[in-house]
Amino acid sequence: MLVALGLVMTAGSAAAEPAVVDVCAVTDPRLEELSGLASNGDQWFAVNDSDNGRLQVQVLDRTCAITRTITAPNNPFDVEDLALAPDGTLWAADTGDNGKSRETVALHAVSPDGSARLHRLTYPDGKHDAEALLLDGSGIPHIVTKETIGSALVYRPASGLSEGAPTPMEQVARVTIGTTDTAGGPLQNSVVTRLVTGGAMSRDGRVAALRTYTDAYLFPVPDGDLAKALESDPVRVPLAGEPQGEAIAFDPDGTLLSASEFGNAGGTSSAVRAVTGAAALAVPPAPTSTTTPSPDAPAAADDTAAPPAGDPSSPWPVVGGGAVALVLVGALVRRSRRRRA
Repeated sequence: MLVALGLVMTAGSAAAEPAVVDVCAVTDPRLEELSGLASNGDQWFAVNDSDNGRLQVQVLDRTCAITRTITAPNNPFDVEDLALAPDGTLWAADTGDNGKSRETVALHAVSPDGSARLHRLTYPDGKHDAEALLLDGSGIPHIVTKETIGSALVYRPASGLSEGAPTPMEQVARVTIGTTDTAGGPLQNSVVTRLVTGGAMSRDGRVAALRTYTDAYLFPVPDGDLAKALESDPVRVPLAGEPQGEAIAFDPDGTLLSASEFGNAGGTSSAVRAVTGAAALAVPPAPTSTTTPSPDAPAAADDTAAPPAGDPSSPWPVVGGGAVALVLVGALVRRSRRRRA
């Protein structure tokens, strides 16, 4: 199935219509709560949002069939996202906290052979539920919270990760995402369209993606400063029709991948979907000039620079500003996990 979807832009901007393509269907019950996804181009790696006493990463071929399982000895509390480092390490974000009960959250660094390192972390300002993990170009993890009121918050370790005492984190950014009219999500409520449920970085580290239950947001990271980039204006790509969209990843070629849980949504499968060339959508076009001024002409103001964000004449794709403070209804809160990371 091929569905043409438009980007949300300000008035006067150029049109762009990326296509969202169903690649294959995940039907294996081991991934009925598929929450995190990563790709090395040949294989996909996925984690299930469940607490069965073991940390397992499922390895899929590009037909969505599980080819093997990487089982780590760690006992997670609530794994919500997955990121693949350049050295092949899989970083599992054990950061879910629906009940706001955890004193620490955790990152599990899993090697392909199943060995794993556990890093506990603490927030500087109380407890948060978080479902998105981003690794910047230097390999520093950034955790993005799932806030029902106000902006999503971005945290990173204040120092190097430790396997001993918990590592304190610092808040480095806020991400403003507004509600949309994109169909999908676990409830027919606009609040679900602004809750951050997953994250991914492009292979070259120049584009970050965050997703909600219904949309993906692409942030250019031209100078490696991820925190700064997440406070800029993103490009929005609707992902309509996903019942509980939580997984997102980039293929090395810049294709964006997305997937949904299907067990909690009452379904029997979930499609892995692809937006070819998505990473390029976040990179603004280079300025051009159609006239050559005379050597004797007075200097003129540079009219090729991008106008400020929000300017209706801007040719850059942007998403509008402040999010409305709304409280997510209790039906979104899933069962609490019994074990702490």
